Amino acid sequence: MVDIDNDSLSEFLASAVHAAQKAGEVTSFSFQNLSIDSFLFPFIFTLRVCLLYLTLLNAHGFQIIRKGFYQTKHVEHKGQVDLVTETDKACEELIFNHLKQLYPTHKFIGEETTAAYGTSELTDEPTWIVDPLDGTTNFVHGFPFVCVSIGLTIGKIPTIGVVYNPIINELFTGIRGKGAFLNGNPIKVSSQTELISSLLATEVGTKRDKETVDESTNRIKSLLFKVRSLRMSGSCALNLCGIACGRLDIFFELGFGGPWDVAGGAVIVREAGGVVFDPSGADFDITSQRVAASNPFLKDAFVDALRHMV
Repeated sequence: MVDIDNDSLSEFLASAVHAAQKAGEVTSFSFQNLSIDSFLFPFIFTLRVCLLYLTLLNAHGFQIIRKGFYQTKHVEHKGQVDLVTETDKACEELIFNHLKQLYPTHKFIGEETTAAYGTSELTDEPTWIVDPLDGTTNFVHGFPFVCVSIGLTIGKIPTIGVVYNPIINELFTGIRGKGAFLNGNPIKVSSQTELISSLLATEVGTKRDKETVDESTNRIKSLLFKVRSLRMSGSCALNLCGIACGRLDIFFELGFGGPWDVAGGAVIVREAGGVVFDPSGADFDITSQRVAASNPFLKDAFVDALRHMV
């Protein structure tokens, strides 16, 4: 496994934030409520300087997602409900160009380049995994749950995560071993201990054959008897961030697009005190297209509820 020091990780995070906000809308926010101790200082300081710099960049028009959100979209169909827009492609190109200039020896995996060229092999080398626009269907319909998701894996382990929603101006960040933050403020998963009182998030995916639809709806029907209620945001990355900040208690999804959907959010959940795992209860595999997340108190009951359904 490649050995990376803490200063490098802080630099990597700042670079990812820079790229995400260039692809969305650059804004600033207050760090007044953030407690900085000696352990977190290099990470927070780098992030703060980066964000102050990004405020200046706003005037230069790095607003691809927000600008596109309010305009007529040119939409291509990867499937019946699997969409791609010119904004997806422009964002991925911008992010990759930015990161490749900084880290030419690193590896890169992106949703749109993988769709075009079929290359998404994950190695032990530092690898940037990017979903330039998670929630494309939401974006097309003007529904404001869209985000840029950037993750860095080292030794195939999710190490840095940045998820940015430029429409509602929420920036989630996480770095392995150093906590998770929303707009600079520390976040934690919920303290819910009862499955029956939990808010569940899931998605139905993009396949519309009868067998897949029946399986999805049967799972949801069964789970609705065991939880308080259900939400579908249309974004895997934002669902994971919902777990991280305590808005959601439990989440699972099967058959999503690829590692770009979870690479950023998985780090943020874990750094917020949550757990990320396979819906069967096994260890999480970033390449499996299967994910579940919760606070630590609910994991066992959640896995039991999912048993025989996944």
